[in-house]
Amino acid sequence: MPKSTFFTGQPILNQLLSLIPRTKVDQLAHKYQANRYCKKFKAYDHLVTMLFSSFKNCSSLRELITSLQANSSRLSHLGVKYTPRRSTLADANERRSAEMFSELFHFLRKRYYGFSPDSHLTGKIKDRLFIIDSTTVTLFSQVFKACGNALANGRRKGGVKAHTLIRSKDDVPCFVHITAASANDRTFMPKLDLPPGSILVMDKGYLSYHPMNAWTAQQITWVTRMNKGARWKLEEEQPVSDKHTGQGIIKDMWILLGNPSRATDAPVQKARIVVYHDKSSGREFQFLTNNRELGALTIAGIYKRRWQIESLFKRLKQNFQLHNFLGDNQNAVQIQLWCTLIADLLVKVIKDKADKKRKTKWSFTNVAGLIRHHLSTYIDILAFLIHPDKALLGYNEGIPDYQQTLFAT
Repeated sequence: MPKSTFFTGQPILNQLLSLIPRTKVDQLAHKYQANRYCKKFKAYDHLVTMLFSSFKNCSSLRELITSLQANSSRLSHLGVKYTPRRSTLADANERRSAEMFSELFHFLRKRYYGFSPDSHLTGKIKDRLFIIDSTTVTLFSQVFKACGNALANGRRKGGVKAHTLIRSKDDVPCFVHITAASANDRTFMPKLDLPPGSILVMDKGYLSYHPMNAWTAQQITWVTRMNKGARWKLEEEQPVSDKHTGQGIIKDMWILLGNPSRATDAPVQKARIVVYHDKSSGREFQFLTNNRELGALTIAGIYKRRWQIESLFKRLKQNFQLHNFLGDNQNAVQIQLWCTLIADLLVKVIKDKADKKRKTKWSFTNVAGLIRHHLSTYIDILAFLIHPDKALLGYNEGIPDYQQTLFAT
């Protein structure tokens, strides 16, 4: 049987870890003193262990440690010298700073999908489009303060909210801020750092005049939905052509947004309201924006792209373990969330590299499933994703046809 050229000397997990510079992990470990008082289980060992858990969808410490023990012969390829005990991993999840994993995630995002906040974005709308939203992960404990109604016994489950910014072109998180589920979405807005020329889409829960005024001054276009509590004054109503009316545009109004009595706190700014009727659902939407140059249909189409971030949240929750956590403290939950985001990013990098050399694109779920089932297999994952049929053909050519030898024809 001929030897397949798709087999390699490193397992798939090691090929994924090669995307993470070891020197950067050591720098972050030194910055956050992550290896202080640690004799064996260093920061890099912790990272590898948690990424292994994310790829394998491990739901408990026992399942994770047992899986590592079953792959003990391959740990040397990963730079890990021994399998940690459950108590060692639990202590590391509680004590080692989650900020180290957070900074590592943002470093990797800039490395593979980076953009400079100081640059001025130009070109197509999709290349300049950013989306913000939040998703809540329910915890079966009172680790974080949860939102929503209390249970019958008066207690609330814990919950984590991940406030996320994504770039539509890349479909990966650009910036993530993790808080308790009870935190207001608007606290995330001042933390954003976007380049001039960006187009930002957000839900009406993010309506806050201070950051919106700052974005306008920075030449950043924002699009959201009108909140019932918003204060505004009609300045001028623009004519709507019959063609646009047939396409769903009802009104196009130029307004002054803000409360004049509180102008010292949040100055009144020029804005625009586009009223749109969706024929498929029969609903009417009021879109609010600071851009008076783009067409009314373009504004409606930009807001429609907001659902892309919902697909991202669905991708994370379906392909990774976000139902059961390995620790019952805030630091452990945050570490697992950051490692899940790192694992999602690594799978996306491999998928995008393969898609650039293929006529058809892989679905994220298929790539994540392949990696999950063959995490310890010694096969070149990128070469296999580019030419899977070629790999299968080369393998089948070396297998004799035993059916013909058993039954004479």
